[in-house]
Amino acid sequence: MDCSSKQASTDTGLAAEKIARVPQDNGKRPVEDVLHEAEKQLRQLMKERTEVTKRIATVKNTVAGLVSLFGGSILNDEVSRMIDRRLGPRQPGLTRICRKVLSNAKRPMSARDVCDEIQRSVPILLAHHKDPRATVNTILSRLAGYGEAALLVNEPGQHEWVWIAGREDEPIQSPDEFEGEASDMHPNE
Repeated sequence: MDCSSKQASTDTGLAAEKIARVPQDNGKRPVEDVLHEAEKQLRQLMKERTEVTKRIATVKNTVAGLVSLFGGSILNDEVSRMIDRRLGPRQPGLTRICRKVLSNAKRPMSARDVCDEIQRSVPILLAHHKDPRATVNTILSRLAGYGEAALLVNEPGQHEWVWIAGREDEPIQSPDEFEGEASDMHPNE
C-alpha cells in the first residue's frame, strides 16, 4: 500500500469514527457532519493541487529556459519526458498558440474569440479537430487549472478568459511561416 492509499484509508477511517461519535439527538444527521468535513478536505486538497501545478509549471519553464540557453543535450531522456520536451526543435502546437493569443489579448476573450484568432492566423492547427471550439475551450480550462488563465463570467453569463501569468512575447506565426511545419504537427498538442 502506497502513502496516498494509507492516507485515504486513514481519512475514511476518521470519517467513520466521526459518524460513530456523533450523538443522534444533536438535530443533524451524522452524514452531514462527515460531508462537511469531506468538503473542507476537498477544498484544501484542490488548493494544494493548484499550488503544486503552478510549481511544476515554474520548474518546467526553468528547465526549458536552461535548454534554450545551453541546448537540448543538457537533458537526459528521463528529464525530457518529465517536462514533456521533444528532443529536437519543438513544433508550435495548439496549447502554445492559445497561450499566445490569450496573453496578447487586450480584452477578455471567449473560446470562440480565441478559436477565430487561431483560424485567422494559423488555420492549419484547427484543421484536424472535429470541434475546434470545444478543443480550445478544453485547453483554456486546462490553462486556468495551471494558474495561467482565469475564467470570467460576463454580464449575459457567457464565459470569457483572461491571461494572468507572464506575457508570451513571441508573435503568433503567420500561416506562411507555419506551412513547412504542418506535416510534423501533433494536432492535440
